[in-house]
Amino acid sequence: MQLSQSAPERSWNWPAGEFTRVPFAVYTDAEIYALEQKRLFQGPTWNFLGLDIEVPNAGDYKLTHVGDAPVIMVRTREGAVNALLNRCAHKGAVVCYKPRGNVQEFNCVYHNWVYDLGGKLTGVAFKKGVGGKGGVGPEFEPDDHSLRALRVETYKGLVFGSFSDETPPFAEYLGAELLKAIDRVFIKPLKVLGYHSQVLPNNWKLYAENNKDSYHASLLHVFHNTFGVVRPNMGGGIKISPSGWHHLSYTERSAPNDDETGREKVRSLKDQYKLHDPALMEHRLELGDLITNSIQTVFPNLIVQQILNCLAVRQIVPRGLDRAELVWTVLGFADDTPDMVELRLKANNLVGPAGFISMEDGCVGGFVQRAAKADPNAMTIMPMGGKAIEPSQGSRVTEAAVRGFWKAWRSCMHM
Repeated sequence: MQLSQSAPERSWNWPAGEFTRVPFAVYTDAEIYALEQKRLFQGPTWNFLGLDIEVPNAGDYKLTHVGDAPVIMVRTREGAVNALLNRCAHKGAVVCYKPRGNVQEFNCVYHNWVYDLGGKLTGVAFKKGVGGKGGVGPEFEPDDHSLRALRVETYKGLVFGSFSDETPPFAEYLGAELLKAIDRVFIKPLKVLGYHSQVLPNNWKLYAENNKDSYHASLLHVFHNTFGVVRPNMGGGIKISPSGWHHLSYTERSAPNDDETGREKVRSLKDQYKLHDPALMEHRLELGDLITNSIQTVFPNLIVQQILNCLAVRQIVPRGLDRAELVWTVLGFADDTPDMVELRLKANNLVGPAGFISMEDGCVGGFVQRAAKADPNAMTIMPMGGKAIEPSQGSRVTEAAVRGFWKAWRSCMHM
């Protein structure tokens, strides 16, 4: 596995190309976590940074992360979106520490090194010294000390960054079919309705796996079954990119009767649901289909969500070996009516840290993390749906997409 012998013992049998079993040590080994930062997050991957609507004007910026690395996403005066490593070229202090704002330039508070919006070093305090003494000397070249810039690609308003020159273009990275899945949701200009953020008591990979695990939805999330968002007998399926790295799981209801309107109603809401406010489960068919639940992942850190009319993107941020932060950006369309915004915000109660559906996901990863420490050489198993990493039409009782995650992980990690 190309890891030092000083790391915790690794006596497991994990053959190359094995994606149906995974050692628990991948969640608990500090050396593996450190290696992920270099080989995976700073390797040939596209990492979600944010949305371009979050930085609409020149000088607007937002702080974000690629793995552990702090990154500034900023709009330049020329209108492009840059991604800069938030680390001064001098002593390595973060250059920008407020989570968002608008600036003319970036100024490191430690020693007053100044950078433009493209990351170029434009000023050094006491560059020529004081009274003819000190300073940086004539050999100092400011152009050699810019903030490190990431490669950036934007698709449908989603901004991705990569540290690697080997990362293929985003369209090739994701594949045509899953690009169409993003197109399906982002059909017109977006607006941000709000944010959730929660700290999960587990390694980041456990939440990444959770979103690719489609068959737990109707078991763990009782609300899904009770109110018909996701049931095992509903239509839908799993789509997987040709690489196996990315996936889409979706469920759809049967077509409404001819006398029903765009607000799909199988029967009256009062009869169908036992909620104090049944409007929570109202679903306006705005995307041209009957899909109630759509969860799409882009390896390694993005989830695109459509649950009824609740649209969001989720960013996974590692916060150490046994912690991860999940940042939810709740979305609507720029032309939403006030009534539609209200409907989206009501549906948003399904998700987030205390969501009727997703609150269970906030704790089950912690259950695994705690138990994984008992024997790091033991294995998890993923037998559902066989051994293949392939799409599934009509059934979501499969772990094919989870196996795809481990294919991606092992490829990046060279393990």
